[in-house]
Amino acid sequence: MRKRNMWKTMALGTAMVAMLAGVQTVSAKETGAKPAETDDESIINVTELFLELPEDMVNVPDSMTIDKEGNLILTVPNFADTSVPGCVLKIDQDKNITKWFDVPVNEATGRANPMGVAFDDEWNMYLVDNQPWTGEELTMNQGRLLKITFDENGELATCTEIATGMEHPNGIRVRDGYVYMTMSSLTPIEAEDGSGHLVSGVYKFPCDAEGIQVTNTLEDENLLQTFITDNPDCQYGLDGIEFDQEGNLLVGDFGDGEVEKISFNEDGSVKEVTSYAKDPENLRTTDGMFMDEDGSLYIADFSANAVARVTPDGKVTRIAASPDSDGLDGELDQPGEPIVWNGKLILSCFDNVTDDSKVNTAHDMPATMAMMDLPE
Repeated sequence: MRKRNMWKTMALGTAMVAMLAGVQTVSAKETGAKPAETDDESIINVTELFLELPEDMVNVPDSMTIDKEGNLILTVPNFADTSVPGCVLKIDQDKNITKWFDVPVNEATGRANPMGVAFDDEWNMYLVDNQPWTGEELTMNQGRLLKITFDENGELATCTEIATGMEHPNGIRVRDGYVYMTMSSLTPIEAEDGSGHLVSGVYKFPCDAEGIQVTNTLEDENLLQTFITDNPDCQYGLDGIEFDQEGNLLVGDFGDGEVEKISFNEDGSVKEVTSYAKDPENLRTTDGMFMDEDGSLYIADFSANAVARVTPDGKVTRIAASPDSDGLDGELDQPGEPIVWNGKLILSCFDNVTDDSKVNTAHDMPATMAMMDLPE
């Protein structure tokens, strides 16, 4: 059965709780590190250290984009220690790190947890504030989509809440006046086949919208497309998001390790949903995604501590993997998102989720970012 709009609501517990369980604070090297999930020794630890991130600002890094001056922009939700403000950093061409701004907090929770980030054509910034990731009751259904504008000096000028009340917002892309956002779980919805599996979705909001109250149900008018995650062992839904060179929207179903392609009619409605990439041997989970100018899609395989590449012909190849580590020697340490910057593949190391399905076994400090050469 294809993953389409064929679900009804029911009252179940929040599916993402299992994803958040088991975070530790000791070194992975002290707990018996897990090996890399690959038999191809040529790709183990091919990454090198890009940066150690300042401990006073960063304990969990996440998403990246590039600003109009060519700086690498990094969102910092700081889930491992929420006493540290969620912020946005700039990394210049010489790898100098500065805090651009602390993200304005949600008044209901006193926190901000910035994840997905993107600019529009006028260099306004759009941020996902994933409040519910912390698992605290206070933060449930408090996720936000924010629009940030800047003054002539590049300082934060305004912060507008485009949408609020979201259960688990994650990644975003901006195109033609709209923000497209993945929601990794909706208020649980039962599949028509009675499986009870997780439903997640893609939302579409006008860039100039304000104050939209999301209900996390199929009745949301901004809900573009829904998906079921079939894998019973990893009930975590849509995560990575990217546009291909033809304007189709690619979204990664994390738990199923599958990239789906959404094509559009001329009026912007969904025309068709098809599978874009799936290869369980080379791609187990789909976190952040980035497509380069040649049409190659790079995907952070979060659970496998690896990175995959999908070439334009649809071939999936695992191009890098690391055993469980602290990342300080440049190994992957639970990669969350890739981006191509200055001819290198840069990877943020999320390093915050531990359970039996993850290579990662512990949260380590300092937080790190890795890099590698682009494959030929």
